[in-house]
Amino acid sequence: MDNLNRPIFWLNRAPFLVHSTMNKYPPTLNVKFFCTEAGNEPVREWLTNLPRDDRKAVGTDIKTVQFGWPIGMPVVRKMEPELWEVRVDLKERIARVLFTVEASSMVLLHGFIKKSEKTPASDLETARQRKAALKRNK
Repeated sequence: MDNLNRPIFWLNRAPFLVHSTMNKYPPTLNVKFFCTEAGNEPVREWLTNLPRDDRKAVGTDIKTVQFGWPIGMPVVRKMEPELWEVRVDLKERIARVLFTVEASSMVLLHGFIKKSEKTPASDLETARQRKAALKRNK
């Protein structure tokens, strides 16, 4: 099942509520959610469980990357080859969305709330495994 072809407008529907004047210009990247073999979309599920204001902040920063790629700090940081993080400052915490770029698409691999200065190795490993699964299923 190839669910990577779902475009960014899925973020524009509830519960993600992304609104911006950036819609006047064509995006640099399409945005797609990584989909497991079972058909789950872990980042979409994670976003759904966030409070509304947090979803909106994450969606806005993803859209900033979509329309501004390539973009650097403070919004995006390269973690390793072919793996970046969207850095989202929420009211009292920090969210991260790890992604890779395939062709002209930003594929959202893993989202989490950061609890320490350093990105947890388990979160990086999750993103690496999903990135490898993408490459295998090309």
